[in-house]
Amino acid sequence: MNLGHQDSDGSKGVLFVNFNQDCTSVAVGTKTGFKLLSISSVDKLDNIYESDQVEDISIVERLFSSSLVAIVSLTSPRKLKVCHFKKGTEICNYSYSNTILAVRLNRARLIVCLEESLYIHNIRDMKVLHTIRDTPSNPTGLCALSINSDNCYLAYPGSSTIGEIQIFDALNLRAVMMIPAHDNPLAAIAFNAQGTKIASASDKGTVIRCFSVPDGQKLFEFRRGVKRCVAISSLAFSIDSMFLGVSSNTETVHIFRLEGPKEKPAEDPQGWVGYFSKALSAPATYLPSQVTEMFHQGRDFATVRLNFTGVRNICALAIIQKVPRLLVASYDGYLYIYNIDPTDGGECTLLKQHRLDGKIESLSSAPSTTNAPTTLGQASAAIATPGTSYASAVKHHRDLPTHTPPGQQLERAVDEEDRETIPGLPAYTNFRLDDSKEFPPVHHNVESP
Repeated sequence: MNLGHQDSDGSKGVLFVNFNQDCTSVAVGTKTGFKLLSISSVDKLDNIYESDQVEDISIVERLFSSSLVAIVSLTSPRKLKVCHFKKGTEICNYSYSNTILAVRLNRARLIVCLEESLYIHNIRDMKVLHTIRDTPSNPTGLCALSINSDNCYLAYPGSSTIGEIQIFDALNLRAVMMIPAHDNPLAAIAFNAQGTKIASASDKGTVIRCFSVPDGQKLFEFRRGVKRCVAISSLAFSIDSMFLGVSSNTETVHIFRLEGPKEKPAEDPQGWVGYFSKALSAPATYLPSQVTEMFHQGRDFATVRLNFTGVRNICALAIIQKVPRLLVASYDGYLYIYNIDPTDGGECTLLKQHRLDGKIESLSSAPSTTNAPTTLGQASAAIATPGTSYASAVKHHRDLPTHTPPGQQLERAVDEEDRETIPGLPAYTNFRLDDSKEFPPVHHNVESP
């Protein structure tokens, strides 16, 4: 969630917050830099990496649990930098014609979203494979990329006036279909982990719909509420696609269960029971379609009552130590972790809250919750030393108007020690980023967008 271009007071200095693709870490961009925090337990957050040299980070996206990060700063909002944070090296950078509003990654593609165009990069060598130009105005950078490299679908608004979802195959570089999802413009979209479902909400925020991909068949429809319209902040599937979390600018986070329709009996029940059922269902055929649709819309399975309202936030359904949890990261600088009962649902309980800025505070200054905030854990052994940090690697880097090939960057950043510790690495032509074996190497033959 990019807050760098929102009208906010920035009381906590948080400009960006987002979870990685498998919700094992959270990335935080602030006015003073950025940090990556590991979510391996409920009780504490471990500091994976932190940089305080690059200011006003509006976007920082990490590729799964690897060392590849893509960052954008408000000081250079049109420039994307792709870095290997553990080795403190910049792989490449690109400059675009307009402000970068969002970046999405999976193991095959990197997507850069501008207000009226999308750039599709091959993550193996960062080459621009395709550009989708003249898209409908998209000032918030709304887009979604499936984290599944086989079902590598990209979704973005197909209209600025109604809720159309354009599905694009980012692997084979072809348009797939357009889904007429809502009557109002889109506010949020999200794929499930398998890339076989997509959820959507409009700027009205009352109805959540789920469609199959790539055929666009409507699978589920849920009603978040009827009393008021809200601004949906995020949609998030659970890893098994059985649940869907929805957060907004209200104090309630809704969790819906994605259950298939129950099988109908082969024959209508006989006797007075069948007659009574028919008598109740018959008037529905005379009611307006909007009313009859409400009878078929599902209600939430579980809810979370936040201790704040009107604060932008993003939610995720994660597995922490083999137990399902709901995560809520908010612009007020906190990460909230809630328990979920996957059987009975109901009200979720707050287990822990953590400050995302790493500061320690007293109970009197903390938000009013049942749990005291937890301080951040110590940095892990994987953190780069100051001499090889990202900030030191790019401190004297030239500000080029267009992208700089990775080979030129690596010639300065990769030394003999790097080549000795990475067997089979050709001199300055192939750089293994997969220290976590998460993605293939980056080559130097990169084209400018």
